[in-house]
Amino acid sequence: MSLQKPAQPLSTYLNDHLTGAFGGAALARRMAGAHGDPRRAAELRSLAREVEEDRDALVRTMNRLGVPVRHYRTWLGVAAERIGRLKPNGTLIHRAPLSDLIELEAMRTGVEGKAALWQALRAIADHDPRLDPAELDRLARRALDQARTLKDWHRTVSAEVLSADGALVSSGAGRGTVGSRL
Repeated sequence: MSLQKPAQPLSTYLNDHLTGAFGGAALARRMAGAHGDPRRAAELRSLAREVEEDRDALVRTMNRLGVPVRHYRTWLGVAAERIGRLKPNGTLIHRAPLSDLIELEAMRTGVEGKAALWQALRAIADHDPRLDPAELDRLARRALDQARTLKDWHRTVSAEVLSADGALVSSGAGRGTVGSRL
């Protein structure tokens, strides 16, 4: 028999999302730093800033709700992003074009989950004065905008990386730079 009090669903839910937010912010920063095209790199830096702002908004929301931040879990999110870099991708030394696609899919999953988080909190905001419905609506809209942007980038990268004849993949594919794919 455990003497520990079971975790409240809201605390567990928000800390789960915060873990993902720390990993997502680290991934977004790395994607922005790895990009070779200046225009797209700027777009990725902007996305990374927004992801970090959304993570900070989640921390503020947790504070308003009296939900303690489980700091060891924030490190788990960052560690998971770093471990994700070790995935087999067809090359041993260089970044592979497939990495771009996998990272975009991870970002899409995280951003879509973030939109669901804000929508879930919005569902209780009318009955909890600690939550700001207008802020949650704004955060949900921004997450959906980010998801649309990532979906468009995903379509382009998928066509280039997965093309059967390789004609769409840039000549720098062996070097594994993000190049013009994102």
